[in-house]
Amino acid sequence: MKERVILHSDLNNFYASVECVHTPDIRNSPVVVGGDEELRHGIVLAKNYIAKRAGICTGETLWQARKKCPGLVVVPPNFPLYLRYAKLARQIYASFTDRIEPFGLDEAWLDVSGDNGVLVADEIRRRIKQELGVTVSVGVSYNKIFAKLASDIKKPDATTLISPDNYREVAWPLPVENLLYVGRATKQKLRSYGIFTIGGLAAMPEAVLRGLFGKVGHVLHSFANGLDESPVMRIDEESLIKSIGNSTTTPRDLTCDEDVKVILLVLCESVCARLREHGFLCRTVAISIRDNELFRFERQTKLESPSHISSEIANTAMRLFRQNYLWLKPVRSIGVRCTDLISENSPFQLSIFDDEADRQKQAALDKTMDLLRRRFGHFCIQRASLLADKHLGGINPKGDHIIHPVGYFKDGMIK
Repeated sequence: MKERVILHSDLNNFYASVECVHTPDIRNSPVVVGGDEELRHGIVLAKNYIAKRAGICTGETLWQARKKCPGLVVVPPNFPLYLRYAKLARQIYASFTDRIEPFGLDEAWLDVSGDNGVLVADEIRRRIKQELGVTVSVGVSYNKIFAKLASDIKKPDATTLISPDNYREVAWPLPVENLLYVGRATKQKLRSYGIFTIGGLAAMPEAVLRGLFGKVGHVLHSFANGLDESPVMRIDEESLIKSIGNSTTTPRDLTCDEDVKVILLVLCESVCARLREHGFLCRTVAISIRDNELFRFERQTKLESPSHISSEIANTAMRLFRQNYLWLKPVRSIGVRCTDLISENSPFQLSIFDDEADRQKQAALDKTMDLLRRRFGHFCIQRASLLADKHLGGINPKGDHIIHPVGYFKDGMIK
């Protein structure tokens, strides 16, 4: 069988790079994209290389970043602009192959089997820089896992090859956490057994890894040894949108169910408006909760019937919260995510326990609210329950929506 040639393209410092392209005056300054400090979202979301050289890290607070770099330029996020650039990048990829699988806004795998992968990667880098004004790092390999690993090795604006001949020299010495889907908990567990590098993981017998991690042990062993055979999807085989979600750090700590109910309703209105905008129904609702000591957990549940009705999604999210949160600490941030999406035109089984006529009325009401908000602004119409606490109910997270790519593990990732 002809050897596969897989690329992984990763746009460098994507958000900050796009901002510097659009605002020439800040290109030679240390720049970060940061959240709204008044709403307690004041963290670094992205940084350019000048800010990185000053020691600024993604995820740290803006006040910490300013202490490191007094001349720091902070710009608010502009997600529609980033989405437009991501689409332009995919148009460039499409001139080389129709097998393009997005992995977030700024990353994608490409199958260019039959071509010289390094030459294609170099041409992609040239065109991205010339046509979009940003840079990209491209990994070249014979599978998706090593292509992703290669794109992270050298940045910015670089092509890196991991081949069947050199993967032991290039990939195996790297820290084990560099491997896709090896998160913090898995890294710590592996290190407790003396496994610090990808090569160390590859050398561990698969049976031992299965004993430690269950079925994930087989995945870890395969990934470390370059045995990934998962295909790159054609651009029209899978929707770019796999789930739609919103999360927010709340204006103040939440201390009771009523506080949480307000925020969940705000978030669910935003998420459901996006579902309706794209013509989707969801079959699974997930919530994520972080308390004021930054402990985080996520829970999800299936819906009885696919839905994009705001009140249904909000009631489901609230039920999940009440079933799982014990109020040992105040809540600092909340997220809602709708996944397992289908087209709103898809056939599905109706429930004999639901009043379908009433559901249709609720859906029509939601769509009318969408229309009014598009014409007259988000706050032209609000639910009365959100007016009880204007500080909590007066946020509009729809512009900060998150579009989630599908991963290897549809039932959950390695933690």
